[in-house]
Amino acid sequence: MAVRQIRTIGDEILTKKCKPVRELTPRMAQLIEDMFETMYESDGVGLAAPQVGILKQIVVIDVEDENQYVLINPEIVEASGSQTDAEGCLSVPGKSGTVTRPDHVVVRCLNEKMEPVEYVGDGLLARCFCHEIDHLQGHLYVEKVEGELRDLEEEAEE
Repeated sequence: MAVRQIRTIGDEILTKKCKPVRELTPRMAQLIEDMFETMYESDGVGLAAPQVGILKQIVVIDVEDENQYVLINPEIVEASGSQTDAEGCLSVPGKSGTVTRPDHVVVRCLNEKMEPVEYVGDGLLARCFCHEIDHLQGHLYVEKVEGELRDLEEEAEE
């Protein structure tokens, strides 16, 4: 496993749409392992492949609910409710912003064994699903921020 460099806002790759994964090659399996290691090293709860420079539809998430989620070719098939909260991103270091997302989502995707699965997410997990799937379409959360981006250091002092 290896910690990969996280691409940050301004990097053109973060604005591109990702391609579907057709088969799980050893390189893709290694990428998934590296993405988890990179996410943990950076104290994140989710990471999408374009954030480490790979234009493939792969997301990893761990919101400390006893599960590690791998989403390959994910699609949100149901969304309901609403939640507004502070959101941050490893690709926008040191910043956060207020974003409204669905409070409940259902995601259909393939898991790390390329088996079809459906995940149900509420609260933080729903937010993570939406945030990371946006990355696969070339979108950053800053496009949805209500008001101004804030410095995380300033928030910690308040």
